[in-house]
Amino acid sequence: MDTDGTRETRPDRTGHIPRPAAPPKPSHAPTSGPTLGDWLRVPRSSDGPGVWTYGHVPRAAEEPEVTPTRQLVSGALIALLAGLLLWSLLWNGYLGGFWLWPLYMFTPDSWAGTLPSVVASYVWYSIVAILLTVGFGRLGRWPELVGRLLRSRAVRPLHSAEPDRPEPGGEGDPVRWPQLRGAGLVEAADRLEGEAGGGRMNDVDYTRIRRAWDSVRVDPSRMRAFADAVRDKGAGACVHPSGDRDLPVRAARHDLLARQVLLGTVEDGVRNPYARRGTSLALDPDVLGTSLLAVGPSGTGKTQRLVRPVVESLALQALAGQAAVVAVGAAGAQLGPDAAYDVVVRIGDPASVYDLDLYGGATDPDEAATLLAEAFVGDVPGIDVRRAATALAQLLGPFRTAYGRFPAVPELRELLDQVPAAFDALRRELAADGAQHAMLRELDARTRQHGAHGDPGPALADRVALLDRPAFAGFFDTTGQGRPFSLRALEHPIRVRVDLPERGHADASRMLARLLLAQFNAAAAARADRSLFAFLAFDDASHTLTAETVRGVQRLRSAHAGVLLTLRSLDDVPEALRTPLLGAVGCRMAFSGVTTWDGKRFAEAWGTEWVETRDVTHRTVFADQPLTRAIHAFRKLVTGKAVTTDAVTVRQVERERWSASDLAHAVPPGHAVLSLTSVKGERAAPLLVRLAGTA
Repeated sequence: MDTDGTRETRPDRTGHIPRPAAPPKPSHAPTSGPTLGDWLRVPRSSDGPGVWTYGHVPRAAEEPEVTPTRQLVSGALIALLAGLLLWSLLWNGYLGGFWLWPLYMFTPDSWAGTLPSVVASYVWYSIVAILLTVGFGRLGRWPELVGRLLRSRAVRPLHSAEPDRPEPGGEGDPVRWPQLRGAGLVEAADRLEGEAGGGRMNDVDYTRIRRAWDSVRVDPSRMRAFADAVRDKGAGACVHPSGDRDLPVRAARHDLLARQVLLGTVEDGVRNPYARRGTSLALDPDVLGTSLLAVGPSGTGKTQRLVRPVVESLALQALAGQAAVVAVGAAGAQLGPDAAYDVVVRIGDPASVYDLDLYGGATDPDEAATLLAEAFVGDVPGIDVRRAATALAQLLGPFRTAYGRFPAVPELRELLDQVPAAFDALRRELAADGAQHAMLRELDARTRQHGAHGDPGPALADRVALLDRPAFAGFFDTTGQGRPFSLRALEHPIRVRVDLPERGHADASRMLARLLLAQFNAAAAARADRSLFAFLAFDDASHTLTAETVRGVQRLRSAHAGVLLTLRSLDDVPEALRTPLLGAVGCRMAFSGVTTWDGKRFAEAWGTEWVETRDVTHRTVFADQPLTRAIHAFRKLVTGKAVTTDAVTVRQVERERWSASDLAHAVPPGHAVLSLTSVKGERAAPLLVRLAGTA
């Protein structure tokens, strides 16, 4: 043993020095940032949608007029020389002795030649000098120049000081849970305060328990159960059904108290409103409830800088009992680890634990047929979706009546192809029950329409055939043997990820994406309890949108739900839907590298604004006097420029907020232009944002 207490490392018999054993792997990542108490005490304020409220200090609405330094220096020198000149004239008596009258009036004659007279004289001289200094200093703006030179002049916010923070341990300290103490639950509040002070509570725990307390205030009958849970489990009370109290990893910065995720920083440039320059930009359910459309070419960071942070924020809110989120992307998309989700559906992967309910949990054949028709042929020109829904309902209704379930994919394909064995078996099942004449008439109607002009049956059969492949064997089971996931589960705080087989089955993936969007629109609107914010995020929404789903997206804001749609280009949307799509969403985002064609659509959606322009006209000065002409000629010889005068014209003109050319060429890499609209109708003009993670 060495003198410092460490074990001495000696060579073994072969002369090699053994390497010391590695320390044990830590069980969790090291904590960084403020403690929970400090995080809770930081004031939060907002002056518009999309503002990162954590410690935000509002800025002035307009930029203060800043005088050029050269003009300040020249003005200060002129004021200094004028002040010195006036003092010299007064001191030397060139202006008379009127400025000494107050001295003569307030000093007695007996003081003449005495020390008090000398003191009074110099006091008066000092007062006059100070008055001259203050007067000419204000005239020459000396304080502003000194502040500019000392680099102490900065853009002052609207409120120079931050809002007051609650004192630790005070009555308003959120760590002490004053709302529980006010309700008489002192023991529960003490337990939670001890959990927070001991580092056993995180931001998810605090938000989750506060959410549970809000439900107790609505229904006081739950108070005893709430108090018992807090007393027994502390910070682990009212935990999410999965038992998780945090995500395995966080790729973005979140503020669960304000339900926000930090997206980036608004550029400090003239293209952005002065009040938003340099401020942090965040997204929350208040703006995501109007849905968001993001367009940008591949490689611009739509997944890493937008989809992943938003999905991660809503997953944290789901753990806190505030949201339900469904993320849809291609297999291998970086949308977070499997442990961050409650349900992971890998369509086409035999190892997938969960399956997808093809009918979205619907029990009404007409409703199920409408959703399937929208997904199967909603993007096919010339096919009426309503007729396709009728054709499907003519098969789904009789099948469910006969077998008590909806048909599986192979069975549905056989019925659409009018396979005699399948039709005969279905007829026999219906005929066995003599009361099912209506369903037999449905089958007869489908038989008569099959093969007629405009019959959607063949197109439906072709689309169903995309799912009737060996890769999907065992999926979309309707017999109850699997574990199908249905979007009817949006009434619970659930985290779901759906992996689509984009690589090998692109057409099937797009069809399933349309199905998920249609099912989400229907399920979000049909929820009885809309207290949870429901959200659907598409990592790639290409060829997913139809006329009906676009109308459904517009109705989501009243259902406390929203969607995130990302596109590589607006060309991935039918031309007739591009303008309605931009009008249906409240938040629009254009990444760097968009084409001018896409930029034109965004420019039209963002509209115009009135701006002040200054036109400067240079006019050559022609002198009449010989001396003046000689001076002008000498000046032109020295400077190389003719003597000119400037004529400035100021006017108000209407211009596009962002033109198509600016969006295509003036947005730097790692940036995006983003406009926001809240569910309350508040709007934020298009902002040039430096996305998080960029230099």
